[in-house]
Amino acid sequence: MNTFDHTQSGQDEADPITGHPELAAEQAHVDLAHSCLEAARDRALSLTRMVEVGRGGTNQARFEREAIIDQVAARLDHLDLGDAALVFGRIDQEPELGGGVFHVGRVGVWDADQEPVVVDWRAPIAEAFYRATGLEPMGLQRRRHLVCRGRTVVGLEDELFGDLERFRDGDRLKGEGALIAALEMARTGRLGDIIGTIQVEQDKIIRAPLAGVQVVQGGPGTGKTVVALHRAAYLLYTHRFPLEGQGVLVVGPNRLFLAYIEQVLPSLGEAGVTLATLGDVVGGVRIDDRREEKEMGRLKGDLRMVRFISRAVRTRQRPLRADLRIGHGLQWLTLSVEESSRIVTEARRRFRTHNAARRFVEAEFYGALVASSRGDLDPEAVRERLRGEMAVREALEWMWPVLTPAQMLNDLFGSRALIRAADRSLDEDQVEALFRPRQVSGDDVYWTASDAPLLDEARAALGARPGRKEEDVVRTYGHIVVDEVQDLSPMDLRMLERRSLNGSMTVVGDIAQATGSWAHDDWEEILTHLPDRKPPVRHELTVGYRIPGPLMDLAARVLALAAPDLAPPRSVRGDGCPPRVVELTGAGAESLDGLGDVVRAEMDAVGAGNVAVIAADNQAADVEAALERAGVAFGRPTRRGLDAPVAVVPVGLVKGLEVDATVVVEPARILRDHAQGERALYVALTRATRRVALAHSEPLPEVLL
Repeated sequence: MNTFDHTQSGQDEADPITGHPELAAEQAHVDLAHSCLEAARDRALSLTRMVEVGRGGTNQARFEREAIIDQVAARLDHLDLGDAALVFGRIDQEPELGGGVFHVGRVGVWDADQEPVVVDWRAPIAEAFYRATGLEPMGLQRRRHLVCRGRTVVGLEDELFGDLERFRDGDRLKGEGALIAALEMARTGRLGDIIGTIQVEQDKIIRAPLAGVQVVQGGPGTGKTVVALHRAAYLLYTHRFPLEGQGVLVVGPNRLFLAYIEQVLPSLGEAGVTLATLGDVVGGVRIDDRREEKEMGRLKGDLRMVRFISRAVRTRQRPLRADLRIGHGLQWLTLSVEESSRIVTEARRRFRTHNAARRFVEAEFYGALVASSRGDLDPEAVRERLRGEMAVREALEWMWPVLTPAQMLNDLFGSRALIRAADRSLDEDQVEALFRPRQVSGDDVYWTASDAPLLDEARAALGARPGRKEEDVVRTYGHIVVDEVQDLSPMDLRMLERRSLNGSMTVVGDIAQATGSWAHDDWEEILTHLPDRKPPVRHELTVGYRIPGPLMDLAARVLALAAPDLAPPRSVRGDGCPPRVVELTGAGAESLDGLGDVVRAEMDAVGAGNVAVIAADNQAADVEAALERAGVAFGRPTRRGLDAPVAVVPVGLVKGLEVDATVVVEPARILRDHAQGERALYVALTRATRRVALAHSEPLPEVLL
């Protein structure tokens, strides 16, 4: 239970946020902290001047200089906070613990005597700032929240611990005033951090042990994404060795989402984390964010594709169809079909991956040609002389070609016969759906997100090409964070497990928002495909911070249809604007002509905030056309799409984003045209922090009436 006193004892007249009597003293400390931060930057820069290398410098000196410059660059990145507040809190300890006073901030800062001016939010001593409650004060007398705008302290809020009866107020959150102030700030098109307002249930997840899989179920607005990102920053700080070398990977559902979150980690003092979609993780191919339609998406995401890819690779390991006969000097060298079959069989037995066997096949190939000669020939000399012969090259490419994943899948999907050979259980409709005309080169193909795990499975089966190991090796990571995991197929999850170095992962999602081809109904379906070196630890975020009560009440009615077994988050924001329903009067092609007025009204209501216009995927183009006719400027769902005050976002891409206001267009169509219509509508209704408008010409679904 939390205890509250939003004023200093004996100073009851002070405003708890902006009129605190110690505001000037805290401003002085923040000024000192920034002065020390600047001094730390200057010290880091001075290191580069200590290792200047003249024209006669040695290679060792140059190497040392480059190493130091890299370290300085990393340190300067760590100290660069931009416009983010450096200090956001303070804790005062009980006398029994030494009575220390510590300011908590984004990075640790020390003065000239190496005394702490600001302690890093991830440091063990800062844990009490997030965890202390009235029942467990963790040795604190007071916790103070500083509301800062850049370097300026604009308000303070205190919580005192002690007499539980005096301060008993079990329903309120810690730092509620600071929290609500942060929640009500206008959105910018980028996700903000919650570093100064982390709540107890969130902090337990952030500071959970590194080993094993941490599972986080959280409804809309519970902060699961920012909790996952704060956990990545915390783990890198706490386990700098070995994670700095092993790497931390954060996987999001699409590039729009990555653009939305990309500023959070640098603002927390960590810039060395890799942000990627599943397509980015594959590497070496061009993959967009498109997902296949439901049936094809389910087929490509099914674990039967493991055998499909394995057999497809095996079909490229073939004995010759006829004996090879090639001239060498005054004699003929031959390779029989039977001997080529022996070579292929032996290569399959000896090597786990396809490409790794190529050199063995070549050696056996030329050895068999030499064995067929009438004299004592040198195999290496024969190889050098014949390797350029077209007949030899064609024979080797037939028997055992060196392949990239893109080349193999381009060939595979370009031949109905190869598709059938890889999986005899596929029906004709499935074969036809997988077939697509073969491109001249696999590098010319634009793959879909559903193809990503197939390309990765092919990479695992093919292995590195001879002499290209560094380029083809699968990168692994010491910790992997996965957001929106509820939509990932078994093949997607297998791909991520392959990149886990030690089974350490944090996966976050909401079963109620599962809308993809592989929408899972429970966490067991997901955990089956993740590392199991240790039993998974499950967490649930139950408090909604983003969505006002009236909007959550509306979404909860849809949740009852989408996932009746799940309870909606408890909103901390009981008040707020009720949802607005606007009936569009047009018909046919003009049914959206009134949409521009609806969007303008929402823009006026949120001022400097942003508005997302959300529609069914197959209606997004019509929505854009209607706004263009109305003269409303808007962005599209690209990496910079949410920088615009208004963005048109198909419901399939809106998951994980938050904006000030949403205009949900034709809710009935979202329900009707999406495979998981109830869940898609639930997602659409839970993106706004302030306002929701329902714009429709079709009758509203009964659940929204």
